[in-house]
This record gives sequence, C-alpha cells and structure tokens, in this order.
Amino acid sequence: MWIPWNYEQQQQAIYNEVLEKTIPMTQSHTLTLHSRIVALFRDAVRTVAPDSEPEITLERPRQADHGEFACTLALQLAKTTRRPPRELASALVAAMPSSTLVEKIEVAGPGFINIFLTAAARQSVVAEVLQSNGRWGQVDLGHQRKIQVEFVSSNPTGPLHVGHGRGAAFGASLANILAKAGYRVQREYYVNDAGRQMDILAVSTWLRYLAGFGSRVAFPPNGYQGDYVSDMAHRLRDVESARLVRPDEAVLRGTPGIAVKQADIDQAADDQNEAHMDVLIANAKALLGDDYRVVHQLALHEQLADCREDLEEFGVVFDEWFSEQSLYDDGSVARVVSQLAAAGHIYEQDGARWFRSSAFGDEKDRVVQRENGIFTYFASDIAYHANKLARGFDLIVDVWGADHHGYIPRVKAALIALGLQADRLQVPLVQFVSLYRHGAKAQMSTRKGQFVTLRELRTEVGRDAARFFYVLRKSDQHLDFDLDLAKSESNDNPVYYVQYAHARIHSVLAKWGGDPALLATAALTPLSSPQEFALMQWLREYPETIELAAREYAPHMVAFYLKDLAAALHSYYNAVQFLVEDEPLKLARLALIYAVAIVLRDGLALLGVSAPETM
Repeated sequence: MWIPWNYEQQQQAIYNEVLEKTIPMTQSHTLTLHSRIVALFRDAVRTVAPDSEPEITLERPRQADHGEFACTLALQLAKTTRRPPRELASALVAAMPSSTLVEKIEVAGPGFINIFLTAAARQSVVAEVLQSNGRWGQVDLGHQRKIQVEFVSSNPTGPLHVGHGRGAAFGASLANILAKAGYRVQREYYVNDAGRQMDILAVSTWLRYLAGFGSRVAFPPNGYQGDYVSDMAHRLRDVESARLVRPDEAVLRGTPGIAVKQADIDQAADDQNEAHMDVLIANAKALLGDDYRVVHQLALHEQLADCREDLEEFGVVFDEWFSEQSLYDDGSVARVVSQLAAAGHIYEQDGARWFRSSAFGDEKDRVVQRENGIFTYFASDIAYHANKLARGFDLIVDVWGADHHGYIPRVKAALIALGLQADRLQVPLVQFVSLYRHGAKAQMSTRKGQFVTLRELRTEVGRDAARFFYVLRKSDQHLDFDLDLAKSESNDNPVYYVQYAHARIHSVLAKWGGDPALLATAALTPLSSPQEFALMQWLREYPETIELAAREYAPHMVAFYLKDLAAALHSYYNAVQFLVEDEPLKLARLALIYAVAIVLRDGLALLGVSAPETM
C-alpha cells in the first residue's frame, strides 16, 4: 500500500495527480508523471487536431535550462494539419489543460515544446522510489508474455574462456532486464552433446588415456590439447584401469596420416587432418563398442559439471539445460526433416538431402542429411527451434557469437517453411573479446589449450568487475578487456566508481543512525539546488532506461545509466553536508541519497554485480 505524504496541501494534490493510490504495486511505475504529461498533450491534440492520433513521445532536453521534457508533436502534425510548426506548437500549448505538475511551457526553435515542471512535481520521484518497496523501475513492456533467453550454449568440450564469459554476462543481464520489464523469463542452456565436436573430445580423452599405458599413437593437431583433457584421461584410467586399452595398429587402421608441418597448413593439410580425425573416431567406436559411450559420457559429464559450477560462481544460473541428443532420441530431428520433405522443401543431390532455404531468404540451400544418413547440426537446430515454439514461448531470444550471424537467415527460413512465425525469434549478437594484461594481448584457442578461462579471469579481477566490464559496450561491438583497469581502485574503474557511490551513501546513513524507512515520508521541499534536481531527474529516468534496454536488448544502457547516476551522486556528495543541524533539510537530503542508493543497488543487481555498503 502507498504511504500518503504528510505535508503541504499543494504537494498532496500533486502526489494524488502523479500517483494514483489505487494503482497496485505490481503495475508499471512509468505510468506516473510521464504519462500524465502525455495525457495533457493528448487533450490538446483533441482540440487542435481532432482527426489526428499521433504517437506522443517525450524526450529529455540536452540542455537543463530547456525544462524536464521536450515534445516534437507540433513538428509531427505540421504536414497533416498544413500549419506552420511554431504556430501549431503555440496552439497546442494554449489548448493544454492546466496542471499542478507544470510550472510553465515554452515554444522553442522550429516548433519544439519544452515542459518545465514545478519543484514539487520534480521532487515527487524521491517519495515514489522510497515507497516502491524495491519495485522502482519496473515497467510493463512484456505484459507477462512468456520469453525464453538462450545463451552461452558453448560446446561442452572444454572450460569456458573469457569469450564465453561475455555471452554469459550479456545473456544473464538481458534476462534480468526483461524480467524487470514485465516478461516471464526462462533462461536456457542448449547442450551440444550429439555432434562431432563431442566425438573429437571423447577421442582426445581416449588417446591421452592410451598414452598413459605406453601407446605411441601421435596426438592429432586438431584434437583438444588442454591439460583438462589429460585430467579426464587420468579419471578414466582410475575408473576403468586398462580395460579400454587397444593396440596402436588397430587405433590407426585406415587413417590417412597427419599433416603436421607448419609450412603445409593449407586447405589440403586441414582436410587431411580432418579426415584422419574422422577415421580415429570411427575406429574408436568400432574398437570400444558400447564402451565408447563410457568415454563419451565421462567427457561430457566432466565438462558440463565444470561449466555449471563455473557459471554459478559467475552468478549465472539456468532454468533449463536442454540436451541436443534428446532431439534425436525422441525422433524430433527425423520428424522435422520429414515435415519439410512432405511440404516439398527437401530435395536430394549427390546422395545428400538439401533444404530449399534459398526459397525463404537464405543465400543458398543447406544440407540437412549427409550421404551417410547422418543428420547435420542444422537439422537438429531446426528441431530445437521448433521445440522452443511448441513449448509456448511468445518470444525466443538466442544470444549468439558474432561469427554465427550468417546462421540467422537459414534458421528463420526453416521456421517459415514449417509454417511457424520466424519473427518470434530474435538473435542479438555478441562480438569477440580481446583480453589485455600489462598491455599484452592474450591468445585463445580451445583445442590447443591456449586460452584464458573465465575462472582465471574471475580469480584475477573478481566477479563484480568481470560482470560489469563485459556489459560496458554494446554487445555487437568488439570489446577490449583491460585487466589492469578492472583491478584498480580508482575513479577510472567504472565498477569501483559505481559501487563507491553506493557505499558513500550508506556511510552517511550509518553516521546518521536513524531508520531509513522513515525517510519515505520526509518533506522534500528543502531540495532545491541544481544538483538535487539533477539527481531527481536521473531517478525519474530509471524506468525509461529499463524499458529502452529491454526493447533494444542492450544491458550496456543500464551500465551507462549507473555511471551517470554515480557521477551525479559523487558531485553532490562533494558539494554539500548531509548531517546538518536543520532537521528538515537533513532528512530531505538523506531521503534523496537513499533513493539513489536504492536505484544503484537495483541496477547493479540486474547486471549481476554486488552493491557493498562499505568499501
């Protein structure tokens, strides 16, 4: 329940106008001051241009002396009404109903309308934040629609590296923001446990296991070479002893050899190495029989367990870990290819089966089943996305690496061919990460084992810095991660800067020693300085930031907002005293900074970052 204000009658009237007491706490808080200003313009349009139904948007003026809101409505309506924009703007202003929210309205430039709010209206946001029970910033963009966010989904073939970390931080933050924006969010990890890469990992583990028993089979250059593979081989030996050992000549039977000369690293050499690996996989399956699954499952479970633990320590938790293999086990892959074939979208060529994806916007047709009868990864991906939509999600969001951008048209083409709504699939892309330590760039290669793991990154800079730095840039832009900056305790370190603002506020509240809950009813009339009004404006913009970040799939907008809010707080902190003798002034200032602390803590939580009260 809302707590009523207990001071001047004018402010009580404004409070009633800004915030209906009958609005449940679960509804959007953007439907307060902002919506009431829009309503004033809508009333004016009914008088000045009754046949028009324009979309009325309010913007924040770039200059503070241009008011709290700016509206381009006159420019929008000028063409249809055939009136000069400035003349139309003046008519709209004259037709706007009077409001206790508005101090004055000005027409500027070619027809901009600038709104100046009363001091009490501007101050009202402080009480709204303090009385929101932690819900300030919630919006109803999603209308409780069901949305799935699938992210990370790295092949379980090795430890997560710093590149995976960016996808994890982005996806988790985006899911949190979408939930804040009124969606019912499900977080999913797609486990690629049925493909060739898992076979390569299993064979890599088996070859290291054989080496422990004296095997002299050369380890293939395209096998997985990290220490973690040797560790899994040791565990396999501990469990199975020598039971899975097979003769070298049988392991190598029929292999074309390995191209290992550096000078020969061309397409022919790569093809030879891949062919060599294919024969090794086939030999392993033939020699081990049912025991091949023992090796495969050990490698899979070891890497999945490590991945799950790593992500949980990073603050990333999934509602569902979905197995690709399950789509084969229940017949979904074969079924979806049959559906496409029945609809006339499959043809055969060179022994393989092709999907006519070019007929649905893709650049070329795609193989769904090879000449050996094995379905391609694309076929299972079609089945997976059909499965997602069948589960009743109104919207599915796949967070993919930027190198997968060409994959989007083919997946959407398959959905269209199946008669499904391709626009229900959205794919934000995450660009690569370059990691810098002491000015030097670290190299990463999963197979060669030359990579910096996410776990190592967290150990070095901490979870908070890692989570915040990962979302400091737009996801489709390349990210240079500066380890030295992330570890520094200075104002140049953005996460330290934001967290320090929160800690500063709580240090003041601790010195005060009162109950912060009492600040919700503090009189706010003493707040009148430009810095105080600037902080109020930032508080007012938090719900709008959440909505825009959700619309654009852009967690970096929240990170930028927090930096700006922290900057405004630090400036205010350095300019005024809080624990002054004037009791109303003291309580008003404490109420303002406590509201700022609430928003800082909430925004940091959305990004998976803690909000310490002492630093």
